[in-house]
Amino acid sequence: MAASILSKLFYCILTLFGVVSIVFLLFNVLPGDPAQMMVDQQEDSEQLAQVRKKYGFDLPISKQYLLYLNDLSPLSIHSKNAEHLSYFSNKKYSGFSLVQTSNYVFAFKLPYLRTSFQKRGKKVSQVIVETLPNTVLLAVASICIAIIIGMLLGVIATLFSNTWIDRWLQLISTLGMSVPSFFSAILFSWFFGFLYHQTTGLNMTGSLYEMDDFGEGRVLMLKNLILPAVVLGIRPIAVIIQLMRSSLLEVLSQDYIRTAYAKGLSKSQVIYKHGIKNALNPVVTAISGWFASMLAGAVFVEYIFGWKGMGKEIVTALNTLDIPVITGIVLTISALFITINLFVDFIYTQLDPQVKLY
Repeated sequence: MAASILSKLFYCILTLFGVVSIVFLLFNVLPGDPAQMMVDQQEDSEQLAQVRKKYGFDLPISKQYLLYLNDLSPLSIHSKNAEHLSYFSNKKYSGFSLVQTSNYVFAFKLPYLRTSFQKRGKKVSQVIVETLPNTVLLAVASICIAIIIGMLLGVIATLFSNTWIDRWLQLISTLGMSVPSFFSAILFSWFFGFLYHQTTGLNMTGSLYEMDDFGEGRVLMLKNLILPAVVLGIRPIAVIIQLMRSSLLEVLSQDYIRTAYAKGLSKSQVIYKHGIKNALNPVVTAISGWFASMLAGAVFVEYIFGWKGMGKEIVTALNTLDIPVITGIVLTISALFITINLFVDFIYTQLDPQVKLY
């Protein structure tokens, strides 16, 4: 068991390393000069040179890559000079020195995602701390809606299999999977937030907290969560309906189910007592995958509804070529995706003892 866990962790770290490498190389060969964007397109060669030197744009790409890995690594090495000594004193890094030699210092620290190019030196980690909770809240609300509605409709489709109810539910789920989230977001925003605003009381755009009418404080606006959560949950609802139906039908064809029927149990009792638990494995896998992908897929939904999460933040960063914010958010989402999938592997082994970690 311990070897399996270590093997899984090794592959997770290897995957994250690959993501770091691809993201860094991708965003450092894109057209555009971040230094020039930071000085508002001013043609001041001396100022541009200072910015390039400060952020390391004048270094070879290989050296920039190694320095970036050093910043991200919890165990890092730094040259023992005045510049290094200020790293911890000015709170650039959150950590402490482990071993010191005459020339170098080995340190343990939290991964350093650097600072934003456009937010006056604001740490990327701070940007993520401010926006991640909103994105997680949106994803959790969406997946909860998807689980409740999807599993309920999947069970109903099974109970009424091969009837008009089953056919209509399959049609609805097919439409739900085929409609892009950004189109649904625009449609729901216009229909419920504008056309029927007086009836629903919902807004076209808005985040979890909004300024009050006097501009003196923030007001909690939970109703702004409804539309983006429903829109983001439409596709996983459709997937869960289909998976729950097909998995339940397969379970109901097993021999022990026939025995349950022979004991006098009704179809609904068989599904409730014996079918649902044994049909959950593919559903749990789908839920975990969709929850992790929601953290990335919320980009368009957050932007259209004005939800102040990581999705909206990364769109703004792309428009301004704020590379540290882009890479920091992408790496955070990737790390969460890997962690969630690793956690679900353990849940999977609990639901089905025949499944093992490799």
